[in-house]
Order: sequence, then structure tokens, then C-alpha cells
Amino acid sequence: MPVELRFGAQDVRLLSAETAYDGHFKLRKLTLQHRCFAGGWSQPLVRELFERGDAVGVLPYDPVSDSLVLIEQFRPGAIRGDDSPWMLELIAGVVEPGESDEQVVHREAMEEAGCELSELVPIATLLPSAGACSEQVRLFCGRVTAAAVGGIHGLADEGEDILVHSVPRDEALRMLGQNLIPNGHTLIALQWLQIHGDALRERWC
Repeated sequence: MPVELRFGAQDVRLLSAETAYDGHFKLRKLTLQHRCFAGGWSQPLVRELFERGDAVGVLPYDPVSDSLVLIEQFRPGAIRGDDSPWMLELIAGVVEPGESDEQVVHREAMEEAGCELSELVPIATLLPSAGACSEQVRLFCGRVTAAAVGGIHGLADEGEDILVHSVPRDEALRMLGQNLIPNGHTLIALQWLQIHGDALRERWC
């Protein structure tokens, strides 16, 4: 049987909230209490919460060539010693006010990869770092109808410099198995494709 979570949103007391930083991203300082498993309430806890809004990601899959469209771009958070800070990723973007997830998927796919998608299949909803960040990410797999493979894309005013790759599905899964996909969203989407890829290809072909 599935595990039932003992507590819910009603089991948190938000005592105060203030904005500690408001720039490209936002940092809020919260004082809160939550119910404890042994009974009663925790002592007031002070936690800083990074807020960047929700995001949507899409793994573009071409069932005809059995390949994926993945993008390569520089990520400052990946500067770690001698590791390359350029990452191979799925396509993703922040959800702007009034946008649906589907609108974000199609907008970002065109901006980042010149990629046109038809059908979308939901993969998962996740909280990448719930201990410190409020961001929720919703992932999809999209059927590719066209893509600018080999092109350089992205919005200049956002400092984007994105190279578009076509990667055979078996090669992407080999990289997954060899721990060569450190981007969490992409790793989760590829694990989903590893389970559902054959059925999805049969359906889309």
C-alpha cells in the first residue's frame, strides 16, 4: 500500500515573512513552526527560501529517428573544480504570469532549439530542492516535428548561448547509465524515457 503522509499544509504556522533580497531572483526570510511526529509543535524556525517561480521542462523526442533534441549551455552553478560548467539538458523555462505549461513548452522549444512539437505527454512534477527553494518543475515529453539541430539559439538579452544537439535515444541512455547527465530535470526525464520509450515510440510511429 502507498505511504500516507501524516501532515499537510494545515500543520504549518507561518509566523512572519519578509523579503531579504529582491533582484533577478527573490530571497524570503520565513519564521515558522510545524507539527512534530512525536506530538506538539516545533520551536520557531527561521529559514531563508529562494524563490524563482515555477518552471516547465520538455524532453523533445523524434520517434522516426529514435533520437532526442538536447541543448548545451553554460551554467554558473556547475562551476566545480575541473568539471565542465557546460551542461547537456532538456529544454526548460520559467512560467510567466498568465501562461499555461503548454504555452511555455512551445515558446521555450522554439527560442532555445528552433524546435516544433506536436503532442505532449506529462512526465512528472517535482520540487528540485525543497529544503531551500520554492520552485516547482513540471516535465513533459514532446513529439518533435522539426528542430534546428546544430544551430545556436537563445535570447541575446538574457545572455543565452545555446547549442542544439540530436542525440540517439540509446546514446542518451548510455550517458545516463554512466552518470554523465548531472542535470536533475534531464536525468529524471531520461529515466522516464528508459521505462516508457519503447511504448511511446510505438504509439507515435
